[in-house]
Amino acid sequence: MINTSEQVIKTTRIETPLGEMVAGATKEGICLLEFSDRKTLSSQIDDVAGRLKTTTENGSNRHLRMLKKQMKEYFKGKRKEFSLHLLTPGTEFQQAVWKELLNIPYGSTRTYQEQADLLKNPGSVRAVAQANGANRIAIIIPCHRVIGSDGHLVGYGGGLERKKCLLDHEKKYSGKPVDLNLF
Repeated sequence: MINTSEQVIKTTRIETPLGEMVAGATKEGICLLEFSDRKTLSSQIDDVAGRLKTTTENGSNRHLRMLKKQMKEYFKGKRKEFSLHLLTPGTEFQQAVWKELLNIPYGSTRTYQEQADLLKNPGSVRAVAQANGANRIAIIIPCHRVIGSDGHLVGYGGGLERKKCLLDHEKKYSGKPVDLNLF
C-alpha cells in the first residue's frame, strides 16, 4: 500500500525577474511550475493532484531546492539546460508533445506546425497548441519557444510579454540575434 504522505505534492513559491511562480514536486520529481497570476493555476494544481491521486501542501523537498537553484542560474544566464527529475502525468499525446518541447534548443524557436511535423502528425497543429497550453512545467518544458507560423508570438499562459522576455533572455545568452515580433 502506498503511503499518501510520501506522495503528497509539496508546493512553494519562487521569485523570478518575471514575477512569482508556484512550484510543486513529489518525492519523484517536479510536477508544477507556473506563474502565480496565471488564470488557470488552481485548475492546473487540481489536475496534477488528481492525476497523481494525491493532495498538496506547502513545503519543500530536494527537487524544489534544486529547482530554485537552477532557476536562479537560468535567469542569470548561467544555465541553458535543466537537470531536474520531471513528473508529467497526461495523455500519451500530451506527453509526446512535452517531450518534443524539450528538444527545442535554448535560444531557438519552432512553430506549432514544425512541432506537429516532428511528431509525424502534420494535421495536429491545434492539438499541439492545446497540449502546449496544458504544460504545467513552464520554462523547464519550454513551451515559450513555440511561435506562430508567421513568426509572431501567440499562446502563452504566462502572457505574451513574459514569453517575449523569456525568448529575448535566451537569445541574449545564446549569442543569437533577437528578431521576434510581439504582435
